[in-house]
Amino acid sequence: MKIRKAMIIQSQRVILSTAICLSLFSCGKQQQSGFNMVKEYPVTTLQPESVELNTSYPATIKGRQDIEIRPNVSGFITQLCVDEGATVHKGQLLFVIDPVQYEEAVKVAEAAVKVAEANVATAQLTADNKAELAKKNIISDYDKQMAFNTLATQKAALAQAKAQLINAKQNLSYTKVISPSNGVVGTIPLRVGSLVSPSSATPLTTVSDNSEMFAYFSLNEKQILELAREHGANNLVQNLPEVQLKLSDGTLYNKKGKIATISGIIDQSTGTSNLRAAFPNPDQLLRSGNTGDILVPIKLDSAILVPQAATYEMQDKRFVYIVQDDSTVKNTEIKILNVDDGKNFVVTSGLKAGDRIVLEGAGTLKDGAQIKPISPEEAAAKLKAMTQTQAAGKNK
Repeated sequence: MKIRKAMIIQSQRVILSTAICLSLFSCGKQQQSGFNMVKEYPVTTLQPESVELNTSYPATIKGRQDIEIRPNVSGFITQLCVDEGATVHKGQLLFVIDPVQYEEAVKVAEAAVKVAEANVATAQLTADNKAELAKKNIISDYDKQMAFNTLATQKAALAQAKAQLINAKQNLSYTKVISPSNGVVGTIPLRVGSLVSPSSATPLTTVSDNSEMFAYFSLNEKQILELAREHGANNLVQNLPEVQLKLSDGTLYNKKGKIATISGIIDQSTGTSNLRAAFPNPDQLLRSGNTGDILVPIKLDSAILVPQAATYEMQDKRFVYIVQDDSTVKNTEIKILNVDDGKNFVVTSGLKAGDRIVLEGAGTLKDGAQIKPISPEEAAAKLKAMTQTQAAGKNK
């Protein structure tokens, strides 16, 4: 009996030891499994940075001067001396209007001047003669004065004839339509044989002075105040930084411009004030009628930046996940500037220097979740290794 009892006790000890080992193994496995379920997320610590952002405003581009070319005399166009899109210089001949009638008018005016000069000479002789006779009391002072009055009348007629000659010559010169400035010729709607006149609604063409281009854009009252506070209300135009021009194809114009004027009146109907920025145009790349966006730089010395990929939006609010000391995450709402560089947001409230945030995968997390923080460099290295492994597997 003693032997049997000892065997039973020994058997119970073996069973108990086995149960304890199985229990310990099971607990360890569960702990290891739980540890492996904590996902890794790249985390960064926020630090103040200096940043330069650009605020964009739609702009309309015009040449320094767009001059409508209109005729000063009536007649038929007899010659086109330029074509559309041609670059012209000041004083260059553009059109010729039939000059025949104006040449004849000049000849008539010249003849009238000669007649008036002869009449003045005759009246001068008569007046001189009357003056001598009056000295000898042969004629009365009345006759003498009448002779001098006739001389004055003839001189006035001569002056009038000369003025008509000048006018006739000027009209003749107007038959040659010249460019009033350097520029580029626009559309030419009227061709040889077309009848034109000063009262015509359609101009002969337009010459655009594109040596310097003006970009017109608008700012609202709040934006004007922000600029005045940042750069000083006194001499605001002189203190503003250089601006850039984004063209309609998305590229940046290779010359920087300067804001030249700010309207002193805010339009009550739109609540905006007009601004004009000037850009040099040596290569004639810009043309009147182009559109684009003016980029006004904003410099911030100590800004908190967060990558856009680290945020997510819900109900018109933007959030990030802050990593706490125990490696759990906390859902945090942030406020941002309405301008960005396309990669980062400038945070105005909700975060501070020293905060740690999750950089990627914020949309998959939940408030209070446990994560394993890793550095962005570690995340990049693991991604690279995974990509290489996958590529190697495909090549086998």
